[in-house]
Amino acid sequence: MGREKPELGAKERPFDIFIIGGGVNGCGVARDAAGRGYKVGLAEMNDLASGTSSKSTKLIHGGLRYLESRQFRLVREALAEREVLLRMAPHLVRPLRFVLPVQKGMRPAWLLRLGLFLYDHLGGRETLPATTTLDLPRAGAGKPLKPHFAKGFEYSDCRVDDARLVVLNARDAADRGAVILPRTQVVSARGADAVWRVALRDGTTGAETEIFTRLLVNAAGPWVEEIVAEVCAQNSPRRLRLVRGSHIVVARIFDHDGAYIFQNPDGRVVFAIAYEGDYTLIGTTDVDFSGAPDKVAITPEEIDYLCRAASAHFVRRVETADVVWAFSGLRALVGDSASAAHRATRETVVEERRIGGAPLINVYGGKITGYRRLAEKILQRIGAAIGPRGESWTARTPLPGGDFPGGDLARFVRTLRAQKPFLAPSLAWRLARAYGTLCLGFLEPARRMADLGEDFGGGLTRAEVDYLVEREWARTPEDILWRRSKLGLRALESETGKLAVYFAARQQKSNARTSRENPQ
Repeated sequence: MGREKPELGAKERPFDIFIIGGGVNGCGVARDAAGRGYKVGLAEMNDLASGTSSKSTKLIHGGLRYLESRQFRLVREALAEREVLLRMAPHLVRPLRFVLPVQKGMRPAWLLRLGLFLYDHLGGRETLPATTTLDLPRAGAGKPLKPHFAKGFEYSDCRVDDARLVVLNARDAADRGAVILPRTQVVSARGADAVWRVALRDGTTGAETEIFTRLLVNAAGPWVEEIVAEVCAQNSPRRLRLVRGSHIVVARIFDHDGAYIFQNPDGRVVFAIAYEGDYTLIGTTDVDFSGAPDKVAITPEEIDYLCRAASAHFVRRVETADVVWAFSGLRALVGDSASAAHRATRETVVEERRIGGAPLINVYGGKITGYRRLAEKILQRIGAAIGPRGESWTARTPLPGGDFPGGDLARFVRTLRAQKPFLAPSLAWRLARAYGTLCLGFLEPARRMADLGEDFGGGLTRAEVDYLVEREWARTPEDILWRRSKLGLRALESETGKLAVYFAARQQKSNARTSRENPQ
């Protein structure tokens, strides 16, 4: 299945850093550390981005609502990072305009305008347009809304393909020498003589391996306390507050490519965002969660809540029967005394300790917008613990595929179609948004569409699938249809069946090759 054969951290040549967790925080640390010259390994028990990092609202934003709780530093840092990520990943992070209607009986217009003024100026906005006032009955963006909404504001944030952001951080880390091990469980970790002895189990074969590392980073998200207690056999001094955030996807409610943010009577806000061309993403909820993190799922009550919130604002009523996809993720927040889950702090806490002289860094909380800056802060701690290497570099270096001229995606698409005129416009845009310049690699030999091999639906060809298996650690059809892309929204049962057959054939060939290379 195109697995890389990396050099693991032997006792004589241990890893400098080994990371538990293949979400955005773990892969961000891996990328930064590998680029500074550390020997880095990362294990994720499932697919990359299979947890919280693929279950977000797909936004890079400062968090407008956090201004109300006076979390100015958090908002300022996030807004500054928004600008960095726009430059760093222009294929994955793209500007998005939000419409905020003024609602009678809720926050008054003057307060909203004051908040948006701060939002425009706190974070050093450079490229995004400023807030404007809308006369909703006359504005195009007001047409989908119920007629009693008379006034609103339009402001800027960004959308992101969250799962691909994770995978491309991992890809860049691997290209810089990191060992990335998806579907690999960390069974135990014991610190002694200033080195961690870590037992790994391959989730596919069950084979166990032992590696050594000078420093361990626990970036397991909702599982962070479980790693401390069960894997490292230590007491966890903090109590995570797990908050379930759920989303629904329905057929497109409005015709433009923007978004709406609605105030609700319970104090929460709900987003409605143009999604994947033909759909609208609606979310999120904030509900305290207890239980096994891998059992998180949206409830009927949450679906009903999101449908009612959308129906209260749009002319078109949203019913539960309209939902074509729903998903839930867990925000691993640091426990606090906030009475309502949506008021719990989004601050990240990084805790360091030593076990047998070996440093352990635990990451509690975090937001996708701040992952890169968080990685820099963790690298400062790593440098203090095992010796510094290199300087901060990630803000100046595009993610893989983001190196097209001027970050101008439309211009890149025009160039792509000029080079490959057989690509339909919709397919060219999908490939550009997902891969940027990386798509030129698997497209290069093709002179016509048929040269890309079997089409599994939605323009997903054998050439693209092979690339995802060989370069992006895809191991199942689900990895491709729901994380490396969102083609699962459109895929027919017959098409997913063809993809499953192709994966099975690849696996059979891989097993046969392994048997030849390692005869009993």
